[in-house]
Amino acid sequence: MQVTKYAHSCLRIEHDGGVLVVDPGVFSDTAALDGVDAVLITHEHPDHVNVEALTQALERRPIPVHGPASLAGVLGDAAETLTVVTPGESFTAAGVPVRAYGGQHAVIHPDIPVVPNLGYLVNDVVYHPGDALVVPEDVQVDTLFAPIHAPWNKFSEVLDFIRAVAPRRAYALHDALLNHNGLGVLDRQYAAMSKTDYRRLEPGTRIDA
Repeated sequence: MQVTKYAHSCLRIEHDGGVLVVDPGVFSDTAALDGVDAVLITHEHPDHVNVEALTQALERRPIPVHGPASLAGVLGDAAETLTVVTPGESFTAAGVPVRAYGGQHAVIHPDIPVVPNLGYLVNDVVYHPGDALVVPEDVQVDTLFAPIHAPWNKFSEVLDFIRAVAPRRAYALHDALLNHNGLGVLDRQYAAMSKTDYRRLEPGTRIDA
């Protein structure tokens, strides 16, 4: 299985000829969707789903889109391709086994409504939590993509999350709002304190998983 990290929260996963893309949002390169066989969306916020780019990809080739039921409200005409996923559900996307975790987006502020959010464990190896810090209690995660910066989190919470998941390795996710200075500070801190092999991948970097 090969994983390409695109900007912010987008992953492209290739396995046995299938292409699965997670969270192709507005900060990510639309090329992530080229030749895609299925899409996983963690939640409805635009940095996780670029509706225009996804709609254009679906016009070229109808493919299943998996995510919480609330996505139907933002997908427009593309909603007809939505396969609703619920927390705890196991399914197959692009020929790859997937398990869903969580259920709710982390709280940004009490005045901002909380939307549904799902984390996805792909092929029992790669975990993408979306915008929440839900620890999969029933599996040993090998490769964690950790959301290192957001209006809803802080360093200590993410650090404790990485330690609780205790993966073999962790990569930075959800980092498009950081400049060079912020990336440098957080990368040093997570690498020093996360108790795992932590790294940040430049967009377009491919790894084996």
